[in-house]
Amino acid sequence: MTGLDGLSLQQVLSERGNDMPIIFLTGRADVPMSVRAMKGGAFDFLTKPYDDAVLLAAVASALEKNETLRRIRAHRLSTESRLATLTPREREVLQHVIAGRLNKQIAADLGTCEKTIKVHRARGIKKMCVRSVAELVRIVDRARPRSLDDGAWP
Repeated sequence: MTGLDGLSLQQVLSERGNDMPIIFLTGRADVPMSVRAMKGGAFDFLTKPYDDAVLLAAVASALEKNETLRRIRAHRLSTESRLATLTPREREVLQHVIAGRLNKQIAADLGTCEKTIKVHRARGIKKMCVRSVAELVRIVDRARPRSLDDGAWP
């Protein structure tokens, strides 16, 4: 590679938002280099000479991980686009619904009548393309980045 070593390329790819699994394959490795690569998100770090079976297994695992990440991203984008269709009030009502609140409790919290909450809830459920509260909770939870452990809703 001209101009870039593997670690520099990894950094450039990371800065550009590319999170494809990277497998390092090198003949001149040292511990600090391998640590830096792994901390930078490398999937694996192999040294030459390498066993073909080990390399193929690493590639297969990396491809599997990449497919899983792709599915998660697609689900997250789909859920985010549905969330974007909600009005602020529908979003607020659904946050209460996800928290397990009853329509009567939500109405009291928001200072409105129960019938109004039922309308916002039904519209929100329809826009989210789910058939039940359990399904709503599941898709929102799966779409939420794991770094949000404070219970915040996306």
